[in-house]
Amino acid sequence: MMAIMSRRFLSLLAEIPATTRSWPAGALMFQRDDPVRQVHLVISGRVHLLRRQKDGAAFLLQRAGPGDLVAEASLLSDSYHCDAETAEESVLKSWPLPAVQTLIRADPKAALAYAGHLAQGLRAARLKAEITSLRRVADRLDAWLAWHGGALPDKGNWHHLAREINVTPEALYREIARRRAAGCG
Repeated sequence: MMAIMSRRFLSLLAEIPATTRSWPAGALMFQRDDPVRQVHLVISGRVHLLRRQKDGAAFLLQRAGPGDLVAEASLLSDSYHCDAETAEESVLKSWPLPAVQTLIRADPKAALAYAGHLAQGLRAARLKAEITSLRRVADRLDAWLAWHGGALPDKGNWHHLAREINVTPEALYREIARRRAAGCG
């Protein structure tokens, strides 16, 4: 149901005039404390939300890919709480923040769809925290599979799965090979 709520919110956004822009890899879209002026949807590419530490290290808060809104909780903020950088060449669709806020205020269905979208993100964040708290790669993979219908993604997307469960691609590949050799997958 939550995926339906997210699609519903995106379909409501599609009714608002938007702009589409291409960004090169490594572009800084916005910085912490910048005023929020737009709501962004990744059409292609990947955008990372980063919280930079005083020592220069960066904590990754979101990996937004195609179909994902970037920093969607910022829709309710005056300023951003992190930086957004394109991790690769990306195309984003953007809506003016006041138009999106007006839609949510004026239409209870839009407000419910936005709440559903946020709930879906919260559920995904909790699942990721649960999975990454497990020590063994096998346990992380088992937990991920349990939440995703028991099927691995296509082989070309295994590196994305490795990132999602916070293991190296090599460790994931070894675990998948071990399971296949044992006749488990």
